[in-house]
Amino acid sequence: MLSRENLVNILLAALLLAVPLAAKALGQPFYVTLATRIAILALAATGLNLALGLGGLVSFGHAAFFGIGGYAAGILATHGFSGDPLIFGLPGTNQMWVIWIVAIVVAGLVGLAIGVISLRTSGVYFIMITLAFAQMVYYFAVSWPAYGGEDGLSILVRNQFPGVMTMRPLSFFLICYVILLAGIGLFALIRASRFGSALQAARQNEVRVATVGIEPYRVRLTGFVISAMMTGLAGALFADLNRFVSPSMLSWHMSGELIVLIILGGTGRLFGPLVGAALYVAFEYALGGLTERWQFFLGLILLIVVLFARGGLLGLLAGKAKHG
Repeated sequence: MLSRENLVNILLAALLLAVPLAAKALGQPFYVTLATRIAILALAATGLNLALGLGGLVSFGHAAFFGIGGYAAGILATHGFSGDPLIFGLPGTNQMWVIWIVAIVVAGLVGLAIGVISLRTSGVYFIMITLAFAQMVYYFAVSWPAYGGEDGLSILVRNQFPGVMTMRPLSFFLICYVILLAGIGLFALIRASRFGSALQAARQNEVRVATVGIEPYRVRLTGFVISAMMTGLAGALFADLNRFVSPSMLSWHMSGELIVLIILGGTGRLFGPLVGAALYVAFEYALGGLTERWQFFLGLILLIVVLFARGGLLGLLAGKAKHG
């Protein structure tokens, strides 16, 4: 028998799929694009949720991985279009699956470098050092004139995926939707695994974890790197959605937005990032045209959630979480 939370999760996944299908049938492609944006932001937040929700790592540096994924898509597409080689004579490409691999690998390597240093600290020191690294990457992108500097980099034509017309909004949404479900599935597998249990135990009491022969530092570093890789993949999809990448993807504001999505939806919850992303995009669309201060109302909801719904909005719908 399905639990209440599993039932809510299935309904949320079905609703995310139903909205763009209905929008397509009604000739409203704009809403397909909104749903795609929700799916991509939910994937990025799912990546951070692995570090924050399971490992208790409040990272203000995940915008670096999000932006790295975006620049991987932009740079490879630019060189693929022009035919100019990359470093070491490597060619560019407009194939999404190649770009995804590059985004995942590069984001993982940068995540490893940042994690090796950052995870030797904790608390506010960890927050500040991840923020510092993210700002270093941000200012590097701003001062990189070969790829647009602070003006950003355009992707002239959306990158390709075998057998799919990616320029069609619904087709691209379905790609992002499948990847989101895969990311959520990976999160669920990790959470239910022995590694996931160790990661959650390290969050709760690292001394006890160490006494049973598990090194908390390595567990957290592994979780941090996987988290970075997932967020980097989301960044590549986001760049393709907008056909544009800029240093704003690397800004600390983006890290803050991802944290807000997780808190709104429910920290550590399987579909919490999706709920948070849907609410964020809905507010941005519904109130953004009425006032420039729409974030004020979102902030009020965030305040209410923090004070009265510690399990997030998904906690209100699905009840108390039954995992560690």
